[in-house]
Amino acid sequence: MNVTTLIVIVFVIGYFFIAIESVTKVNKAAIALLMFVGCWTIFMIDPGLYIPHVLEQFNGNVGQAVSAEIEHHLGGTATTLFFLMGAMTIVEVVDQNGGFNFVRETLRTTNKRSLLWRIAAMTFVLSAILDNLTTSIVMIMILRKLVSNKKDRLIYASLVVISANSGGAFSPIGDVTTIMLWNKGLITAANVIKELIVPSIVSMAIPALILQYSLKGDLKVTKDTAHEDGESHDLTSKQRKWVFFLGVGGLIFVPIFKSITHLPPFVGILLVLGVVWTAIEIFYRRIRGIEEKGSTQKRVSNILSRIDISTILFFLGILMAVSCLETIGVLEQLGTYLNQTFEGNHYIITGIIGVLSSIVDNVPLVAGCMGMYPMEAVGDFAQDGIFWQLLAYCAGVGGSMLIIGSAAGVIVMGLEKITFGWYMKRITWVAFVGYLAGMLVYWFEKAVIGL
Repeated sequence: MNVTTLIVIVFVIGYFFIAIESVTKVNKAAIALLMFVGCWTIFMIDPGLYIPHVLEQFNGNVGQAVSAEIEHHLGGTATTLFFLMGAMTIVEVVDQNGGFNFVRETLRTTNKRSLLWRIAAMTFVLSAILDNLTTSIVMIMILRKLVSNKKDRLIYASLVVISANSGGAFSPIGDVTTIMLWNKGLITAANVIKELIVPSIVSMAIPALILQYSLKGDLKVTKDTAHEDGESHDLTSKQRKWVFFLGVGGLIFVPIFKSITHLPPFVGILLVLGVVWTAIEIFYRRIRGIEEKGSTQKRVSNILSRIDISTILFFLGILMAVSCLETIGVLEQLGTYLNQTFEGNHYIITGIIGVLSSIVDNVPLVAGCMGMYPMEAVGDFAQDGIFWQLLAYCAGVGGSMLIIGSAAGVIVMGLEKITFGWYMKRITWVAFVGYLAGMLVYWFEKAVIGL
């Protein structure tokens, strides 16, 4: 049995135990970390087979060469983790200080199905402007204030995942994979929006239509939780709006900051966190009794201690385990096999890639496709060609089919404690129907309308 096979076996076993977390009661973060370490430890058996060029740079020193390779992947992973931590903190700060109050009031309704459509529409729009990860965090925080019933909230939270991924698929800044394709010049902003917006809407609307039948009756009307449990906001109404606009407006500013400075997105998110943090400190300095428990708990230094570290570690383990698969060439081999088997049928190839993106991270999948299928002057592989647009749609929307198939799904899984098995049983088929419906609409646009 060769090294490549052993690494794949370790990954599959780890993935299996993540999938049955609800049965084993072992936290998925622990399994993901074991996957990460296990894959790279086996890699050390014969690293020269995979990174001969790196070994040459270090004059055959195996330890230094593999360390450099891991640190290379860790750098990319860390940017995602710091972005995640920054976004989670910003949204938590805005929520704790009453910033989402008027947004929540806009969405509030006693009808469960009406709320479902409002949540879906708001998530879809926000994920195209922000990113699907940040949008998911915002919407879950709002849902917690609106829906007290846990079973109902799981349905809403699942639709947040679907809507966030669909909203990010048609926007050049809405998902990391579309950002990659856009920055590489494989798609243009105007054309990807024009041709993918309708398929993306369909991929969100069909699941919403199905899931609305899981909700019956009206929501229980309760007092605003901020008053019901005795909690009171220390900030004035004007200050709370300032917190909202600094936080959410700052998140909108992140892609603009990236386009101006060309710095990674996590730098922009840390800039916004610094601005929000400073504003909160200034606001609270003017409040008497700042040392009282209620006030100090809402300051950023205390909110940081409540960030879900297990979710961050899960992300670390998964991304680093997948990076090992990328290094040994498994993902590239898989893409080559698909190309040879379904030659000429881009709908089948990208459709399968979309399904795979619900199992493994879509970033290395898209990166592998970008390397395997170079851009051509004309045809389906030209700029804004069918293949690249389908890849943007499938890699983004396909991640909704499993709860761990996207960043949005992972964070919602952590925040709402959704189990892998529950999502697969109740939501996977619903997301798959929406996924296929969107692809059918795209085919109709190309084959019939001629867009």
